[in-house]
Amino acid sequence: MATPADQRIAVPIDDPNADTEWNDILRKHGVIPEKPPSPTPMIEEAINEARRLAHENRLEGKDLDELDELEDEEDEEFLEQYRQRRLQELSSIQKRAVHGSVYPISKPDYSREVTDASHKGVVFVNLTSSLTTNVESRVLSELWRQAAQEYGDIKFCEIRASQAIENYPERNCPTILVYSNGDILKQIVTLMTLNGVRMSMLDLDKLLVEVGAVPGNDIRVLKRRREAEDAEEERLLNKNIKSSNDRSRGDDDGDDWD
Repeated sequence: MATPADQRIAVPIDDPNADTEWNDILRKHGVIPEKPPSPTPMIEEAINEARRLAHENRLEGKDLDELDELEDEEDEEFLEQYRQRRLQELSSIQKRAVHGSVYPISKPDYSREVTDASHKGVVFVNLTSSLTTNVESRVLSELWRQAAQEYGDIKFCEIRASQAIENYPERNCPTILVYSNGDILKQIVTLMTLNGVRMSMLDLDKLLVEVGAVPGNDIRVLKRRREAEDAEEERLLNKNIKSSNDRSRGDDDGDDWD
């Protein structure tokens, strides 16, 4: 038979995390563990840090003209720092912009124009469809031309899939091949993972950043992302205004019955 000292005594505990005098006594005697620290200070610190970074980076993605428009709102010295940074970024981009258009290639050119060229920088290849009814292929070809113009520092190539790879399935077109240092870095079959026929330059920007062709803070990437966010905010605002006006008209119509 167990002695009284060996017997466990059931101590009533309502809420072990509550700040009560009884719980303090239980914690003191090791009956319940110490209360974990409140996450509130850490959450507040994270929120304040996010606000600080958002304030410091509020000019990211703005071009020189947009910076000039903020002369009356921002500190001149702060603006000048961003102007100089933008000028340096633009100068660097212009120096690297040795392409500027899509390279239509054939199979004999493939090794030189793609594999070998990828030792100097990332090369993107679009394996196009031979069918004009392939909407995704037409969408990607158009984006390819736009990207080649904007990202002159990156090489964009295009070749009919059936010419590049014998008996390549039409259902796999378009296919994106990304080369780096002589090897295929990434392969994307059709645009299914890139929003399909709704693929936009925003989706292509994400791919460029993902494979390291451009940094995430590239001014071209940031500007397009900010413009998309502004457009979405305006769309939602207009939607809310329309909904409010519709409700007001509904109320007015209801008053006519009185």
